[in-house]
Amino acid sequence: MSDKPLAFYAFEALYWMGIRCGELMALTPSDFLMETSELRINKSYQRLRGEDVVTQPKTRKSVRTIKMPEFLRNEMAEFIEMRNDVAPDERLFGFTKHFLVHEMDRGCKASGVKRIRIHDLRHSHVSLLINMGFSALDIAERVGHEAIDITYRYAHLFPAKRAQIADALSELRGE
Repeated sequence: MSDKPLAFYAFEALYWMGIRCGELMALTPSDFLMETSELRINKSYQRLRGEDVVTQPKTRKSVRTIKMPEFLRNEMAEFIEMRNDVAPDERLFGFTKHFLVHEMDRGCKASGVKRIRIHDLRHSHVSLLINMGFSALDIAERVGHEAIDITYRYAHLFPAKRAQIADALSELRGE
């Protein structure tokens, strides 16, 4: 997918932050707080009856600020700079879910990897964090689960902190 920057950066954000597809598609450049390496999630995108609609996120807990690993902050800064035609309050990922599905199909076909749903990238992020030893409470806060028992479906509780998640993802990536 690296041959299409829009797809590459979208999939990087989906996997490394565990955000929902609608949350990704509603992001604006101003949602990226580069000085603190944080991403503000406060809206969601849907296409209803052929119209772009930006709404409140799925649940109350979905409104959150996510600490980005350093490598992802740098990638997103690079992407925002590339997209200098997008105003601070305009959608940075100006596509529909159909684009992501098409790019997932294309990437899986080219690589020979079994195809998963776009939402499964979110599950993969949660599973990765559990495998790294982070607590269900910390993970639930990061991904915006309304109830912690949703996160408990994945694993047991281990102690951790928000910034440790971002740091450990950077370390895992080798950055």
